[in-house]
Amino acid sequence: MSTTNKWLPQDHVSSSLKKVFIENASRELTPSRQMLYVFHIVEALKYQRRTGWVDRGIEDCESISDHLFRITFMSQFLKTPGLDISKCFSIALAHDVAEAIVGDITPTDTKVDKAEKSYREKATIEYLANLIKPYNEKAALKLQEDWNAYEYQTCIEAKYVKDLDKYELLVQTLEYEKRHPEVDVEEFWGALNLIKTDEVKGWAKELIQEREDHRMSK
Repeated sequence: MSTTNKWLPQDHVSSSLKKVFIENASRELTPSRQMLYVFHIVEALKYQRRTGWVDRGIEDCESISDHLFRITFMSQFLKTPGLDISKCFSIALAHDVAEAIVGDITPTDTKVDKAEKSYREKATIEYLANLIKPYNEKAALKLQEDWNAYEYQTCIEAKYVKDLDKYELLVQTLEYEKRHPEVDVEEFWGALNLIKTDEVKGWAKELIQEREDHRMSK
């Protein structure tokens, strides 16, 4: 069921952050103070656990921030000719930032459909960009451009980052298979079929080989 006409990002920041904002309401809201508010907001990425693992009972599973870091780290090693690696890097950083407020909504969430998820994330990016804009308008616009590029797959760099998103999930899946053999994570391997670029397919091929080697060693 869609709640698009009611959902506003500022209503969904943490209660502690709302308190900070209220406490500072009587002070001048300088551009630097607005940036500090943004930095406080994205702190949520550090402790929000990825929903798919939480739903399967994996304790101390990766956070959204963990996932973002490894994708961004991976992006710098892409060597396909014509790729703008700095653009891959910034798109990778931006693509899940909205989850600091929206949360990690998965396809299995029956309350929020794909269109509503996209709406909420776009609204959150616009909200963050408006906070950033008084301090650094260029950076605010870039955040929106990078998020839009990923969401709508408008450039080759976004397509590679999309593949890295799937590949990183697969790497984590194998790591949890080894660490938590009692947990069924088989369905996550379906992401393998969603990888489209040759370079990332090559990385995934090696991952599958490692998985087979691990199974044979048992």
